[in-house]
Amino acid sequence: MSPPRAAAVQDALAAERVPAPPPGFAVRTVAACDASYLPGSDRVFAAVVVCSYPDLEVRERRTARGRSTFPYVPGLLTFREGPILLRALRRLRRRPDVLLVDGQGIAHPRGMGLAAHVGILLDLPSVGCAKSLLAGEHAPVGRHRGAWSPLRLGGEVVGAVVRTREGVRPVVVSPGHRMDVETAVAVVLGCSRGYRIPEPLRLCHADAGRLRREAAPEGRPPQRRATADAPTRMRARYGPASSASRETRS
Repeated sequence: MSPPRAAAVQDALAAERVPAPPPGFAVRTVAACDASYLPGSDRVFAAVVVCSYPDLEVRERRTARGRSTFPYVPGLLTFREGPILLRALRRLRRRPDVLLVDGQGIAHPRGMGLAAHVGILLDLPSVGCAKSLLAGEHAPVGRHRGAWSPLRLGGEVVGAVVRTREGVRPVVVSPGHRMDVETAVAVVLGCSRGYRIPEPLRLCHADAGRLRREAAPEGRPPQRRATADAPTRMRARYGPASSASRETRS
């Protein structure tokens, strides 16, 4: 599939997103998913961790290995990582109540980041939690844990920039499928345990990284995902509302 065709798929899929949690929504289990790449190859490793909520005890772990044929294109991460993440998620024995994804939800130029896309394909409430912005503007965020500022794109609130721990940079939270902003923020804060990244995401990131390291030839350094250049990151991250950002994790 070409990038223009992939963007058209996102545009069409956006109409299927449900912008609120299902009736009677309650969180008892949280799944999180992440992927990691072997440097210099198309090999990709996915991990899913399911935790009970709110105590965050690990209930299930699943992994998958494969190859990605879609190129890296900002805003089209689903087509690069989505297939392997879905493979790992479909191996779960039980359906979780909500899915945390290392990426964007609707805080995306086409309103269809990785969290929204995967959530729709699984018809599962989903939340995007990214380390920096892809698109949008926001006011400064308070310094205390739990402080957050609405993230606006095109005049619409599409997420929040949330301080999960005092003294560290905030994360970008945006609803995916069957989710709203306030509930997404509550889920992320409820899953945060002394680290910047919510605990389920932190655990699955570690699992995916372990798979990659086990597969890497000896002496080869791990691959880091492509990001914007350092000056762009510094200008984009969490400044005044007038500073829009173009982040690569979508």
